[in-house]
Amino acid sequence: MQLGDARSGKLATNIAAFGRALRRAGVPVDSARIVLGVEAAQLVGVERRDDLGAALEAVMVGREEDRLVFRELFDAFFRDPGMAQKLLAQMLPRGEGQSEPVKRRPRVQEALAPRQPGAAPAAHRPDEEVRFDAVMTASDQQRLRHADFNALSGQEYRLVERLARDIALPVPTVASRRTAAGARGARPHWSRAMRDAARTGGELMRLPRRVRRRQPLPLLVLVDVSGSMERYARLLLAFLHAATRHGGRGRCDVFAFGTHLTDLSAAFRLADTDEMLAAAGHAIDDFAGGTRLGESLATLQARHARRLVGRRTLVLLITDGLDTGEPELLERELAWLRRHSRRLLWLNPLLRFAGYEPLARGAQVLHRQAHGMLAVHNIDTLDQLAASIAAVVAR
Repeated sequence: MQLGDARSGKLATNIAAFGRALRRAGVPVDSARIVLGVEAAQLVGVERRDDLGAALEAVMVGREEDRLVFRELFDAFFRDPGMAQKLLAQMLPRGEGQSEPVKRRPRVQEALAPRQPGAAPAAHRPDEEVRFDAVMTASDQQRLRHADFNALSGQEYRLVERLARDIALPVPTVASRRTAAGARGARPHWSRAMRDAARTGGELMRLPRRVRRRQPLPLLVLVDVSGSMERYARLLLAFLHAATRHGGRGRCDVFAFGTHLTDLSAAFRLADTDEMLAAAGHAIDDFAGGTRLGESLATLQARHARRLVGRRTLVLLITDGLDTGEPELLERELAWLRRHSRRLLWLNPLLRFAGYEPLARGAQVLHRQAHGMLAVHNIDTLDQLAASIAAVVAR
């Protein structure tokens, strides 16, 4: 079967346009995958629509979380042949006989929406054109503050990510061994007293006291980068990087885990959040895979146990609890982590569902071992995260 060129056939052009629509929906499709899609269409033919869809999905989708987006876009793009010209011209996901709009995922709706002629893609617009206040009304801002991260369109996700970077996360503090001069204390601070007396001609006007300095608790962050946590992981990494850099921060060690453990502490020390995300993307090689938290914690104990500073470290475990490893191993490693940390907090995005219960085996183990379970699925929960952490630490 020959698909023909632009003068004798349109299917090759349509597949290229379909690849561009997938890119707008956030699916990573490059020119090589589009060429593979054309070759796959030549091999399977167009007699059966299901065969064509399966062939294109096999060569154009590389991540499990993008399959549903692909199928919805394929159904909207390759419809009745009599409507193909109209769909390609208007890029609308409805036919002539439909009276109600089809409810689709935000990423699919954004990819199929008609684009203004000459408008630049959102990824290439200047920063001032993507500012939240410039493009969103007050009601839109309120809606996005309560919107689940996984339900956002591509443009909304970028706006919410920028909002998340402006949220501070004051970590609870504890008294350190170092002392400083203060108004109250058990012992005089003689060195400060001598310096103050030198400024007043040898007269001691007041006697400063030694007080213990306050320092933020050391942080250990473990982020799940499996397929079900993909959109949460990137946004929460950006949030934690920007939040922990406000003011004087303490020690912060960050690890990503999927099928194995990846140390992101070096990337987290970069000053720019975008550079940190790029460095983390290069370091993580099991992104959007499975979740084996027990084996990852075993690696943490064997190779990075010294990252836990005494029993003062505050551990933030960001995962949905859908672990595929052995629950016995997970129970043993979480018990070890709990013993060697001040508090073990489970940040669970599945708390967005009313009446959520940890029914999965891994979630049940996490529920037993964690000191507290906190929600992290929208902007409002991130705003309340600092107060929630402080309450659990105080308890």
